[in-house]
Amino acid sequence: MTQQKDKYTKWVACWGNATSITDRKECVYAKDITLRYPVRVVFSGSKMRFRFSNLTGTEDVAMTKAYVAKQNENYGAVPITFEGNASVVIKPGKEVESDEIAFDIEAGETVDVSMYFAGFTQMNAGTLITGPLSKGKYSYGDFASEKELPIDLTRNTNWFYFLNTIDVLTEEKNHALVCFGDSITAQSWPDWLAIRAWENGFHNVAIIRRAVSGTRILRQYDCITYQAYGLKGETRFPIEMNVAGASAVIIQHGINDIIHPVGVEVNPFRPWSDMPTCEELECGMENIYVKHARKLGLKVWSGTLLPIFGWRTYNEKRDEMRTRFNDWLRSSDLFDGCVDFDFAVRDRSNPASFAPGFDSGDHLHPSETAYAAMADCVPEELL
Repeated sequence: MTQQKDKYTKWVACWGNATSITDRKECVYAKDITLRYPVRVVFSGSKMRFRFSNLTGTEDVAMTKAYVAKQNENYGAVPITFEGNASVVIKPGKEVESDEIAFDIEAGETVDVSMYFAGFTQMNAGTLITGPLSKGKYSYGDFASEKELPIDLTRNTNWFYFLNTIDVLTEEKNHALVCFGDSITAQSWPDWLAIRAWENGFHNVAIIRRAVSGTRILRQYDCITYQAYGLKGETRFPIEMNVAGASAVIIQHGINDIIHPVGVEVNPFRPWSDMPTCEELECGMENIYVKHARKLGLKVWSGTLLPIFGWRTYNEKRDEMRTRFNDWLRSSDLFDGCVDFDFAVRDRSNPASFAPGFDSGDHLHPSETAYAAMADCVPEELL
């Protein structure tokens, strides 16, 4: 057993999420609540560590206790500690990392990460994500160490609060692939990519999602109506690229820069002055994303922007910008390669539109079938 553990020498992220501002509803506090997130671990390893984030909070978040447990008959919840303590206070705008937890894990096992918050807690640091592997739950009461959550006090959620990254002490051969973007990436294709990788025998790669719906490369909203659209790329990227064992990043970002501006006479928060030029988008990709990723030693792959014909702000000028930007993403020598998501989902006879069956119905976001097609077009060399 000792010899087997000796081969675990490298920390690699096995799960990751962005942290953003949550949707500003009337109720923004919780009390006496358990959050539980199941995570399939793709690497075998001997230790785990956990990062929790209050990056976008404006008040202290006091986490009473947290546990990790395998989803099996024994369950056996193991406390997650912070400098030996069960509880931790996460300051506004900050992130905390747990102690290293001795935890033997086999590739393919699923763990539950559960957190309990006894007092009033500002729920302002979390991100909405969806997909077949992204299912959370919350319960009213303290059930963080229990195998079963009480059905009458529990609901499903796709809001992932506070839990930001999970690392495993694993073998040197393993690595993480980061998927960075907006709502397209916050939805299903990273999960489908993780499923594809596992089913095709690529058990040495974890898919780490860093995505927030509504975000832009060059701008961000500071009003409560659109705060949930998150931080701009310049602010997000250096924080979200803190990924142990990362080898590469796929960046699929920029469509919101193109489709959001409508003029203050239509929406006071979306002036025409926010509309970038294609050159500004290209400079943003280079100076905000590529240069920082290179400093981290990462390979950088671009991801083309998807069709938008029929979207409520669609016009030919916006689509011309999208097409021109895509041409640059495909051809620029700044990147190690391009994942051509646009080509994978567009209608061959009408490239401005999704192919039949690939439109979710809003003419901006793909269907589940299309998300699977996006995952399928990621080159194997990234896995």
